[in-house]
Amino acid sequence: MILAGDVGGTKVHLALYNFEGGRLKPVRDEKYPANEFSTLDAVVTSFLAGGSSGGAPATSPGEIVAACFGCPGPVRNGRLKLTNLPWTLDQRDLAKSLAIEHIFLINDLEANGYGIPELAPASIVTLHEGDAAEVGHRGLIAAGTGLGEALLIWDGKTHRPIPSEGGHCDFAARNDREVGLLQYLRKTLNGRVSWERVVSGLGIQNVYAYLRDVEKLDEPQWLRNKMKTEDPNAAIGRCAEDGSSALCYETMQTFAAAYGAETGNIALKVLAAGGMYLGGGIAPKMLKTLTSGGFMQAFLDKGRLSPVLESIPVRVILDDTCALLGAAGYAEARAAEVSGHSERAASFHV
Repeated sequence: MILAGDVGGTKVHLALYNFEGGRLKPVRDEKYPANEFSTLDAVVTSFLAGGSSGGAPATSPGEIVAACFGCPGPVRNGRLKLTNLPWTLDQRDLAKSLAIEHIFLINDLEANGYGIPELAPASIVTLHEGDAAEVGHRGLIAAGTGLGEALLIWDGKTHRPIPSEGGHCDFAARNDREVGLLQYLRKTLNGRVSWERVVSGLGIQNVYAYLRDVEKLDEPQWLRNKMKTEDPNAAIGRCAEDGSSALCYETMQTFAAAYGAETGNIALKVLAAGGMYLGGGIAPKMLKTLTSGGFMQAFLDKGRLSPVLESIPVRVILDDTCALLGAAGYAEARAAEVSGHSERAASFHV
């Protein structure tokens, strides 16, 4: 079996996979609140023991051929300090602690990049057709707890994910509202403002607060209660898409436009003829907003280079296991390089 993990700022998603006919076949998966554990080792140990409820059969580390965890932040020599969690991970220490011989750590967007070829066609929805027949580099952007970005470089045979920390680049305001938002965030954050402060789960709340406190959009009492008793981002998103709150609607329109602008920036930087992909947990929940115009208008608004953007497809990844699939595929491939035995290849002959 292959153990895969998608380590986020708020949750850790773990899964076990086998191979069948060369394709990854899920065995079981479970999500854990990251803040309830002091180490990744503890999360994995709980999962292998049968999960938080103990209802699944235990899995021995000896049954696991390889493991890979996609994590937020730059991985250097098999080690990283997580961006939004107080954990420092080292794949050598994990291998010893968990008694799994082949363990790999990769950037979470890198894992998503490896996962795209593993997805079923129904797991992707197209926002902009572009020139779907064009072959070339791709880009990947994922708004969730933070903002992840990656480049998918076409080498003539396959797309090779190149991790990036582009979400931490400087936020670029494009209109009067975004200039006001930038000035507001410079004060509240005491300085520099990155794209992640606008295009992420935290970013949605930052935009909401700016529109409420500076532009003075009305926050009725029922909405104030929702923001206190429910997940704020979920409440804002629902009220934006059902039209019950102008404040929420404007929040998500502003968020979507910034998301589109940065997606277009990546498309220009890599010349993403093969398409741009939106991953992460937010995009699938706001498809109505993404298709309402603001996102694509900002994506295409690149002056003299706008015709280039017109030709680039834009697609949303709906499957929240994309990073897990990518991590599993990466683990198997790297372990096969070391051991000389490929689980994927062997599954064709079962």
